[in-house]
Amino acid sequence: MIRRLCVIGTGLIGGSLALALRRAGAVEEIIGAGRDEAHLRRAVELDVIDRHTTDLARAVLGADLVVLAVPLGAMQPVCAAVRDKLDGDAVLTDVGSAKQAVIDAVQAVFGALPARFVPGHPIAGTERSGVEAAFPGLFRGRRVILTPQAQTDSKALQTVRTMWEQTGAVVEEMEVAHHDRVLAATSHLPHMLAFALVDSLSRLGDRHEIFRFAAGGFRDFTRIASSDPVMWRDICLANAEALLTMMARYRTDLESIEDAVVRRDGEQLLEIFRRAKKARDRFVA
Repeated sequence: MIRRLCVIGTGLIGGSLALALRRAGAVEEIIGAGRDEAHLRRAVELDVIDRHTTDLARAVLGADLVVLAVPLGAMQPVCAAVRDKLDGDAVLTDVGSAKQAVIDAVQAVFGALPARFVPGHPIAGTERSGVEAAFPGLFRGRRVILTPQAQTDSKALQTVRTMWEQTGAVVEEMEVAHHDRVLAATSHLPHMLAFALVDSLSRLGDRHEIFRFAAGGFRDFTRIASSDPVMWRDICLANAEALLTMMARYRTDLESIEDAVVRRDGEQLLEIFRRAKKARDRFVA
């Protein structure tokens, strides 16, 4: 049982975590914190949190578990705001999509990584954002990756693992650099492709007709381009090295398809498409 949970950032992820833990009966009190007073009041109205404050230092007082659910670019200033008010026994964790960037931000503020800091990342989300998009089933059956460090306290690690398991998530541990490489390939690159395609088409002269006649394939592929631009700007910059590696590889593969089209090489295209279909069908199954 979490006696007092402080969620800094009550949007889709932070709000859904609060709702899931409340539904599971795993928390007594939930404090929401952030910059937007109206947003926080709405979170109270929706019963996502019990009370709120825009004073981050005040928010963490007495909390036994603090979750940083803010964009990556805000991690360091948020940590600076709460550093001196965290209880000695409080567990600190996050939901950031680029783990090395979060670890660097925490270390820059605290000088050394606190033993009770447990980096984490739920592999879940939708293209919607804000507290009104939150729902308690978001993490059910989804994976949550924890990236504990050498100095991470084992009890703190178990606390965070248990918290996520109570939402219905499947929890795994992974080394930081490996996490960032995997997520660059499976999450960050696809978002960049979706954003790039929609932006490119939106600047065509006949863009209105293009979007008017766009079918399900376009909607499916570009759904994630409706995601929060600020969050994805921060992710792109925070995981730049791994993302650039994947972009370069994808560019090479796309050029192979372009070359096959130029040469009217149907066999090469068929081989690529069959290989891709087989891999995608196996993934869905």
